[in-house]
Amino acid sequence: MALLRLKTVLQATTVICGVGDWVNKANNSPPIQFNRLNNHKTDRLLSLFFSQISSTTTLMGKGPGLYPDIGKKARDLLYKDYQSDHKFTLTTYTANGVAITASGAKKGELILADVNTKLINKNITTDVKVDTNSKLCTTITIDEPAPGLKTIFSFVVPDQRSGKVELQYLHEYAGISTSIGLTASPIVNFSGVAGNNTVALGTDVSFDTASGNFTKYNAALSFSTSDLIASLTLNDKADSVTASYYHTVSPLTNTAVGAELSHGFSSNENSLTIGTQHSLDPLTTVKARVNNSGIASALLQHEWRPKSLFTISGEVDTRAIEKSAKVGLALALKP
Repeated sequence: MALLRLKTVLQATTVICGVGDWVNKANNSPPIQFNRLNNHKTDRLLSLFFSQISSTTTLMGKGPGLYPDIGKKARDLLYKDYQSDHKFTLTTYTANGVAITASGAKKGELILADVNTKLINKNITTDVKVDTNSKLCTTITIDEPAPGLKTIFSFVVPDQRSGKVELQYLHEYAGISTSIGLTASPIVNFSGVAGNNTVALGTDVSFDTASGNFTKYNAALSFSTSDLIASLTLNDKADSVTASYYHTVSPLTNTAVGAELSHGFSSNENSLTIGTQHSLDPLTTVKARVNNSGIASALLQHEWRPKSLFTISGEVDTRAIEKSAKVGLALALKP
């Protein structure tokens, strides 16, 4: 796997050098110095180049991660950024480093909005969000009070039963997360993953101390190589099973394919979704997916300035093509 990663790094080096040579020939200019590059596309190529180096050097010490990480690559490929609503997000920073993010979304006739502030002080991150439903959500994260440990405290006002404390621990061969509600009869959740970068086995359970019953018990298995990730999860108290697959075709163009197959035992229903993504250039990505119900979706995302994204997505029912297609727009602005 390390040799494949190294090959990818060498390919990235060739592409970056090729871009520099092309610019030099077009402009009849002297060789470009990397410390003078200001081109946005070249920055993205360099970012990809160094991310490949980072993934190569940390390949042996990454660990299996946490339970939600199992199958995440396939889920992101198939579902992330697809939407049929209109959304606008604006982020700005104050002089003392506080990030303020305002978001608004139009869902049919309903308009939702929220304002989020984020303050980082050493290893403590404080997030406070207020929305149009008059809810105040606060999350305080303490990163690594001890090696590999993260503590998260969260609550929602005015919900008096929303308080929760979560502990996360990451190890080279394990990932553990446990949380408990701050009530007289709390819900206790535990998830754990054991394994390495190739094979990992995990479980996720919740116990309601008020009723004395398990409200959730899931299990998952993951297999990963340098360019392939496959996972199998048992959900809904063992009433459904989901298999997912993610394959990197070309890291340099961010080309990947993925699929997710689910089966419900009690309903005897199956669902299948397949999708792909590809970067047209370092700033523009296209994605497409289709499921067994005949719903086809596609999106185009463009980074028109650093950290600012414009996304347009569409959805059509191929079995009822006469119906109007759903179109979603999202604009995220960051300084």
